[in-house]
Amino acid sequence: MKPVYFILTILFFLGVNFYVFYRLVYMLPAVTVLRSIVTVIGIVAVLSFFGYFLGRDIFPQRLILFMHTVSSSWVFMMIYFTIIFLVLDILRVIPAFPAGYVLHKNLISLVSIVGLVAVIFIYGHRKYLNKERVELNLEVNKSVGQTTPIKIVALSDLHLGSNIGRDELAGWVELINKEDPDIVLIAGDIIDSDVRSLYDQNMAEVFKRIKSKYGVYTIMGNHEYISGVNRSAEFFGAAGIRLLRDASELIDNKFYVVGRDDRSHRGRKPIRELIDSLDKSKPIILLDHQPYELEAVSPHGIDLQISGHTHHGQVWPISWITDAIYELSHGHLKKENTHFYVSSGIGVWGGKYRINTQSEYVVINLGRFL
Repeated sequence: MKPVYFILTILFFLGVNFYVFYRLVYMLPAVTVLRSIVTVIGIVAVLSFFGYFLGRDIFPQRLILFMHTVSSSWVFMMIYFTIIFLVLDILRVIPAFPAGYVLHKNLISLVSIVGLVAVIFIYGHRKYLNKERVELNLEVNKSVGQTTPIKIVALSDLHLGSNIGRDELAGWVELINKEDPDIVLIAGDIIDSDVRSLYDQNMAEVFKRIKSKYGVYTIMGNHEYISGVNRSAEFFGAAGIRLLRDASELIDNKFYVVGRDDRSHRGRKPIRELIDSLDKSKPIILLDHQPYELEAVSPHGIDLQISGHTHHGQVWPISWITDAIYELSHGHLKKENTHFYVSSGIGVWGGKYRINTQSEYVVINLGRFL
C-alpha cells in the first residue's frame, strides 16, 4: 500500500472511532465517571489495534492475544455502531424525528443500541461455532483412476495462532477424519500472523492426526507471507503437510495437485508454466489462494480450482464488498470445463463472528457420475 493511502486509511479508522465513541459518550448522562469509563474503553480498543500490529515481535504472547481479540472484535462491532448512528443522524433531517432526545443523554437509547449490537454478535459467534459441511459432486470428463470418485476434503483460511488454538484445530481434525477422505487440500492461510503460537501449542502434532489416503497438501496464502515464508514452510514440514509452491505433484499416477504461490509473491510462475507440461488426460486440481482472473484458468485444462481468501466478507455488509470485488467470492462456479470453488473458510480473521456468512469445510467428490 502506498504511504499516502496507508495514512488516509489510518486517519479514516481514527475518524470512525471518534465518531462512534463521541456518540456513545454523549448518549450517557452527564456523569463524569460513566463517560470516563466509555472513553477509556475506546482508547484501549484503538491502542490494542495498533499495539497488535506494531508489537507482535516485542510484547509477550498473552498481551498480543489480548490485543488481537479486543481490537479485531471491535473492528466488526464498530461497523454496526457506525451504521446505526449514521442512520440516526440521517433521520435528523426529518423535522418530526426527536434527534436530540434519542442521541443526547438518553440511557434507554444507549442500552437499546448496545443491546442490539450485542445480540447480533452473540448470534454471529454461535454461527461461527456451527461449522457448515458443504458437499459437492463435481463431474469431470476424465478417468480418475479408480472406480469411485476422488473424495477431497477442502479447507481454507484456518488462521491459527492469534485467536484460534489447538483445541479448535483438534475438533476440525475430527470432522475431517469422519469423512475418510482420499486427500485433504488446504487453500492457504493456515497461519494467521505468527508461527510462535502454533509451536507453543504443538499444533504440528494435531495436524499429524489427520487420516487420508494421500496425505495433506497446502499452498502459501498471504498470511503465510505475513508470518514469514521460511518459518511457515518449516512448520508445514514439522506438521507433515506437503507444501506446493509453484509446483505440481502426480498423486498415485491418478491425478495432479498443482499449488500456485500466493499472489503476494510477484515472482510467482504463470499458470501456463505450471500446467502445460502435465498429462492433461488426468484430472488436474489447482490450489490458488486468491480467486482472481478465473477466466485465465479454463484454457489450460484444469478441472478444479480451489481457493479461499475472501471469507465471503466474514460479516455483513463486508460480504457485499467481496461480492463486488470477485467474480466468485464464495461457492461453486463452472466455466467451460473447469469447476471453481471459493471457500468462505473454516476459521476467521480476528473476532470469532459470522454474520450472514458461514464457517465451512467442503467435501468434494470428483469423478464421473452415471
